[in-house]
Parts: sequence; C-alpha cells; structure tokens
Amino acid sequence: MSVVLGTPLTPHATRVLLLGSGELGKEVVLELQRFGVEVIACDRYADAPAMQVAHRSHVIDMLDRAALRAVIEQERPALIVPEIEAIATAELVALEAEGWHVIPTATAARLTMDREGIRRVAAEELGLPTARYRFADTFAELSAAATELGWPVVIKPVMSSSGKGQSVARTADDLVASWDYAQTGGRAGAGRVIVEEFIRFDSEITMLTVRAVDGTHFCDPVGHRQVGGDYVESWQPHAMSPAQIEKSQAIARRITEHLGGRGLFGVELFLLPNDEVMFSEVSPRPHDTGMVTMATQVWSEFALHARAILGLPIAAIRRHSAGASVAVRADGDLASPVIEGLSEVYARPDVDVRWFGKPTARARRRMGVVLATGADAMAALELAKAAAAQLRVRDAG
Repeated sequence: MSVVLGTPLTPHATRVLLLGSGELGKEVVLELQRFGVEVIACDRYADAPAMQVAHRSHVIDMLDRAALRAVIEQERPALIVPEIEAIATAELVALEAEGWHVIPTATAARLTMDREGIRRVAAEELGLPTARYRFADTFAELSAAATELGWPVVIKPVMSSSGKGQSVARTADDLVASWDYAQTGGRAGAGRVIVEEFIRFDSEITMLTVRAVDGTHFCDPVGHRQVGGDYVESWQPHAMSPAQIEKSQAIARRITEHLGGRGLFGVELFLLPNDEVMFSEVSPRPHDTGMVTMATQVWSEFALHARAILGLPIAAIRRHSAGASVAVRADGDLASPVIEGLSEVYARPDVDVRWFGKPTARARRRMGVVLATGADAMAALELAKAAAAQLRVRDAG
C-alpha cells in the first residue's frame, strides 16, 4: 500500500508526538517537517531544542503515567516516537495494546530503557557475545559481584543515559564512590546497578541499523570515543575487516529483529582482537555518535529514521564523504548560553557547526557539535577537533 501523508494543521494531518525534545529529536522534527508531518514535541522543560521547530509542544513529566496518557489522548498522534529513555514505558505498553502506534514498539522502548532487560535478552535469549555481568541491589551485592568478575569492573545504573552514573572501579577501594555515583545518576533514582567485566577492546563502534518496509539496512560503521560513557567524538567510516563488518551486521540484525518495529537503531559494539565483535548496548532511535552522518551521508540518520517510521522504503544508503563530529560542551552552569568563535571556524573549509539552542547549560552538557569532512575519517577528525577548539560557550551575562 502506498504511503499517504496529510497536510499539517488540518483535520487530515499526519501527526507525530515526540517524547523527549533534545538535539537528536530536533533533527528528527526537521526531517519530518519536510514531509508535511505535524509534529508535537514533549519534554520536562520548556523551549527544548525540538520544541523550537515543532508545531506545538507540551511540558510534562514523561515518567508520570497519567500525564503521558493525557497528552497522547489530547493530541491523538498517528505515531508516538520516544526520543529519550526516561519515559513511563509501562504506560506505552498499555497504550500500544489499545491500538496506539509506538516507534519502534513499546516493548523495545521498555527493554532498552532498562539495561537489565536488554542485556538478558542479548546474552541469555539471543546468545550474543557480551561482557560477563552481574546485577546488584545493595553495596554488599556489588562488592561480591566485583570480586567474582575480577578487577577492574564497570558499574552503571540499570536505567540511565549519556554515561550518567557510570564509572570504573579498579580496586575495592573505589567501590563506595562508584556505588554512590550510580545511585545519584540513574534516570529513575537510586536502585539496581549492572556490574560488568572491563573489556579491553581495540575500538568501539556504532552500527546504525535501519528497519524499514523494504528490509534491514546498515550505514557504514561509525567509530567513536566516549568518556565516562558519554560521546565525545565520532567518525565515519571506521576501519574494519570484512569479517568484523559481517559479524557486526549479524549482531545488529539479530537484536533489532528481536526488538521489532521500524526506525533507526544505534547498536553499540566492541571490536576485539582476532576479528571478534561483542555486543554492548542498543538504542531504538538515532544515536548521538551518528550525528556525523549529517556531514557524510546523503540521508543522515535522522532522515533515515523519519523515512522508516513513515513507512517509506530505504532503497539505498549513500555515503558521499568521510567525516567526523566533535561535541561542544559547556564548562559550567550557564543561565543564558551563547557561542563564540563561529567566524573563525567558518574561515576553515569543510567544517560546519550545529548549535542546539538549549536554553540553559550545566557543566559538561552537550550544547553543539562540530562536523567536518576530509580525505579520510582521521583527517576529518583532526579538522573537527581543531575547529571545536576555537569555539567557546559562555554565559550571555
């Protein structure tokens, strides 16, 4: 059946409700607007980036089941599109059972919000290679798990994002600080943590995977560097052997087929010696490391996501250049952030800057991204890093 799209702000509009309105959601909104989709953006604070380009917006606590249901019943969207993890996913499951369409599925949103859920699916149901792991509800259980797995260990809240609450404990003396940090960094407050063996990988990548009406498609692998579990820089393509690419795509296909639905998924993988590949995490939505595709691909990850969720085929994914991205962050709390240095950056060829327009900032908050293209990914990365060093985020006051 051919896809039919309406006209925004009319009774026949195709309405999409975005849950979470950060910088990734902003790009999704822009792509949906190109198809005349009427977009409603939600977040816990006003004037979030995606709200600035949506047709209208709502400020709600998305962990509040009643508030979430109320806005969905008010707007009656054709598609409900989670953009963050901190959502009352149990309510999404209930809404989906009533006939509402959640992207990619309510079950996928629930599983991937919870590290325990997705890890058990990957390792225990699908048999994918993962780091050894344990779960802990108390400090005593954490200590026992760390001793069993061997030092060092990685400790994360089962519900968190962007590296919040994540740390590495190298000895028993580090465990108290790691436990305390995990209890304050979780999306849903204090609670259970996952304890993982520390993997000494050669590199880590994101395999951007698109499930569309015409099948599963893959972008060229995106290499990335994270600090404390939070993206710092990424590049495309990442150099990999044919065997690694084959294994990475096979893992990505299996986990995304299990989650189901349509849209773009960010599948994070570790590359190990001897061409081995290990599953790390998956996000059922565009990925922060994939912002590089705004510079490298004919259709960015956001354009691919929009097309897939609207039911359109993805005939081919074309990369026209090697490129890189570098996050631009605030150094501290800012009541009214501004960015300086753009004139100097744009004096360089082959660079671009996306300033997200977040109304306030805190230390280490991602406020923008520098994009660059080059003869190869590493050349582009050096250019992006040099350009990012010329930018300064400060308070307008």
